[in-house]
Amino acid sequence: MAHTGKRERSGTATKAPAANRGGRYGLLLLLLIGTYLLAAFSGAKLATEVQVLLFAFVLLIALRNSPLPAPWPLVIGAATVIGTAVTFLASLSGSPNGKAAEDLWKALILLMAVIMVVRRVLAKRTVTIQSIYGALSAYIIIGLMFASSFAAINYLSTSDFFADNEPANTQTFQYFSFTTLTTLGYGDFTAAESGSRSIAVLEALTGQIFLATLVARLVAAYRTPDQPEQPEPPGRPGSADGGPADDDERRE
Repeated sequence: MAHTGKRERSGTATKAPAANRGGRYGLLLLLLIGTYLLAAFSGAKLATEVQVLLFAFVLLIALRNSPLPAPWPLVIGAATVIGTAVTFLASLSGSPNGKAAEDLWKALILLMAVIMVVRRVLAKRTVTIQSIYGALSAYIIIGLMFASSFAAINYLSTSDFFADNEPANTQTFQYFSFTTLTTLGYGDFTAAESGSRSIAVLEALTGQIFLATLVARLVAAYRTPDQPEQPEPPGRPGSADGGPADDDERRE
């Protein structure tokens, strides 16, 4: 009996961490905000070179919070480090192909990060403040991912990305991406080519679907009561214990 109880306790102890581990996104949210502000208030060259390293940390933090079975965390982590190092060295050459490869790698690791974050947030049974941090992190990651995609298109294309000869750099791509994601549509930056416009429309749809699915689920979970409502007693409402309904019946 003692051995059985010990095994039951050990089994419970091994199952609980698997169900509850991960899902802490406060650090990830701070890193994303800092990455965005770094690109917004620094030179384009510095922001581009540092962002690929910061985005690698974003994926590693998302990987830490996503309880994937072994050996996937080790494989994804090693591929992230190696791929980031290769693309970082390739971008130092300054060639358009090297810059395009770096931005494509950014978009790829951010795509993997947002999938892990959203998957983990949706898997949590209860909505906590960490769920809100995760949803906000995923929203910012989507904006940064599309900004990197726009930058890669700009390097691979022979024509200007923006219409009216507007400057195309890390800052303007992020600005254009988030105004598209939130469907603000200021109109000061617009895509010139049809392919770029199609991707911008895809980003706008992604932002709307994200708000209508993940955020709506979080709000619904917050509104769900902890205990089910008690059913009303049988009979007419207000008729128990000589209530108003009984008085009406007596008067009739």
